[in-house]
Amino acid sequence: MSANRTIPLVNLSDFETGDEATRQAFIKQLGSAFQDIGFVGVTGHGIPKSLIDDFFVAAKKFFALPEDVKRQQEVPGAAGQRGYTAFGKEKAKQSKVADLKEFFQVGQETVDMSDDERNPRVAEVPEFMELGMELYRQFEQKGSSLLRAIALGLGLPESYFGGFTKDGISILRAIHYPPISNEPASAIRAEQHEDINLITLLVGASAGGLQLQNAAGEWQEVVPENDEIVINVGDMLQRLTNNHLKSTTHRVVNPPRSEWHKPRLSIPFFLHPRPEMSLNVLDSCVSETNPQHYPPTTAGEYLDERLRQIGLKK
Repeated sequence: MSANRTIPLVNLSDFETGDEATRQAFIKQLGSAFQDIGFVGVTGHGIPKSLIDDFFVAAKKFFALPEDVKRQQEVPGAAGQRGYTAFGKEKAKQSKVADLKEFFQVGQETVDMSDDERNPRVAEVPEFMELGMELYRQFEQKGSSLLRAIALGLGLPESYFGGFTKDGISILRAIHYPPISNEPASAIRAEQHEDINLITLLVGASAGGLQLQNAAGEWQEVVPENDEIVINVGDMLQRLTNNHLKSTTHRVVNPPRSEWHKPRLSIPFFLHPRPEMSLNVLDSCVSETNPQHYPPTTAGEYLDERLRQIGLKK
């Protein structure tokens, strides 16, 4: 393990297959990381490297398609939650300038969905959705394990989140940051922001640039190693825990000018609950020293508000 790591590292197999003492140690490590910095690296997750690599290849093929072909995969009225979103459409909530990216989002599919509700299939790259759905299921499973550990760390029943995330509206997003051809007006590849959801799982990107802002306001590089997945707390979980767990500001900066010609591809999985889940602050997270910071709301209401702020919903 690198000596200059900016985030702690834990092994998910300690929780999934370890004895009780090993599980408790994992729960404590994970909770401490999310309280202190909001980010953690996870190994031992068991997601096949071959699946991740194959999806990266398929995503590169998709983003290399002509613009008019990619735009055929846009889903009107989906607020960017399904299919293709073109370059320059999404921005950070406080920014007036769009991020330097395009993306494709893979959403939940259930047996009772009609064809119109499902993810669009890309005829030119048929393996793209097939691999995407398999990676979606793998991320959903590992995200559920992490939420079980988070629940136990909060003194909740282990299954607390499972009742809300089964058939939830999580999103697997393939993000393409194209080569930078001329001086950007003011935007960077992804302006500073916090994620909306409960937790995010991110596999290593094809190029660097991810930075988090620490408690001192300093920007620190996050560089995943080997098969590590980076996990961070989203605003929904921060809200639910009354700031006990931290949704840390992060961004993707532009590379040095000498590397502007290099594109960047990253694959985050945004784990969302179903819209009806209550995000009312947990009673156990309110005290005299930490009074309630947020009014009552639901996951659906909060998501709707945030999608409007970032320009994906009108």
